[in-house]
Amino acid sequence: MITSGLVGLRARQEADVAILHGELYDDVVTATRGDTRAWRPVDLSSGSPYAVERPTDKEASFSVVELATGDLAGAAIVWEIDAHNRSAHLGLTLRPAFRGRGLGSETLRALCVYGFDFLGLHRLQIETITDNHAMIAAAEKAGFTREGILRDDAWVLGEFVSDVIYGLLDSEYRQR
Repeated sequence: MITSGLVGLRARQEADVAILHGELYDDVVTATRGDTRAWRPVDLSSGSPYAVERPTDKEASFSVVELATGDLAGAAIVWEIDAHNRSAHLGLTLRPAFRGRGLGSETLRALCVYGFDFLGLHRLQIETITDNHAMIAAAEKAGFTREGILRDDAWVLGEFVSDVIYGLLDSEYRQR
């Protein structure tokens, strides 16, 4: 398990899937605001996006655990891993009961440990819609730098919205 402050990242377990699917994917607004793909009705028997999968060279999915209680707090991912350019993207979603408690920035810090220390990456990036104030605050608290806006680049709940881009370089990570 990779830990940072209040949270740990561990391999996804079968018992996690139903909880994550029910609280994060079946909440259409949460799922739509956090994914670049269109939401579609998927039940557990046909394959949840939170299903336990073996990590690949391009992606690693984690379950987020609150260390104080051992409870499943959410899901996190390192995706679009580019070994040649040594970069990747980060994402996370917390269960509703675990939001607003500082777990987001700690999860990002743990993902940085994985990306920089385990994978030897040079750059990590976060994209989130501009009104996702919780993710923006978590990114800034975790040391990411705001790099720009992609105007109207995402179709979310029937309208185009803009994404804000945050980045962190390994040299900045090591200075902290």
